[in-house]
Amino acid sequence: MRCRFLSQNVGVRRLRYFAAVLRGILKRRSTLQEGITVAHQEEHFEAPDSIRDIVIGMSDGLTVPFALAAGLSGAVSTTTLVVVAGLAEIAAGSIAMGLGGYLAAKTDEEHYESELERERTEVTELPDREREEVVDILKEWGVSDADVDKVTNSICADKHRWVDFMMKFELGLERPEAKRARNSSLTIGVSYIAGGLIPLFPYMIIHRPLYAQLLSVVVTLIALFVFGFVKGRFTGQKAGRSAIQTTVVGGLAAAFAFAVAKLIQ
Repeated sequence: MRCRFLSQNVGVRRLRYFAAVLRGILKRRSTLQEGITVAHQEEHFEAPDSIRDIVIGMSDGLTVPFALAAGLSGAVSTTTLVVVAGLAEIAAGSIAMGLGGYLAAKTDEEHYESELERERTEVTELPDREREEVVDILKEWGVSDADVDKVTNSICADKHRWVDFMMKFELGLERPEAKRARNSSLTIGVSYIAGGLIPLFPYMIIHRPLYAQLLSVVVTLIALFVFGFVKGRFTGQKAGRSAIQTTVVGGLAAAFAFAVAKLIQ
């Protein structure tokens, strides 16, 4: 009797957890029927895409101009050329990175809309097959045979809910944010510029390449460490490990560029 009670209790917890996930997909637009309740409400970070764009733009912005400036420092006698070349690279790099982010986001939007239309068609023309797919997904989540029909009926009672469910759990796709492509391109581009100006700034205030390079190395390595630490905190990685990794990668890139410039010179 006790084992039976425990088994039923586990099934109820699984069902409640699944109901909570499903309600999150629908963004509270609807409620599950047949007495299904939500056990708890979880808080999640609201803007992972924006953080990703900042990481992409800032990491490249700190590393590429840093390596370029270090390389040029080993081949020139004045910082003027380093500043001009660095600013040109920052301008070109920010545009290229921004366009890349725009095209990537547009591709995601087009792919989502294409799959959304396909799912709508399948739900309308092949409802029995799509219903079986819902059942299979629920069983994979551990919903018991006794409860799977109730959940399936609730999902399939509304075609919009049904399609949303299939997009999320069958295809693993989330609807892209409105104006995602524009926002992504701007965020990446601005982050690249902000990151690129950090290693270049010492060359703007110091005219001797060697001294400017030394200050640039110190400032940029500190910036890389801080950026890596913050990135780790936001992305769920170990902050210390992320900070060290980011600093080492940026430092190695600059050292390699400087060595190549010296060899060519």
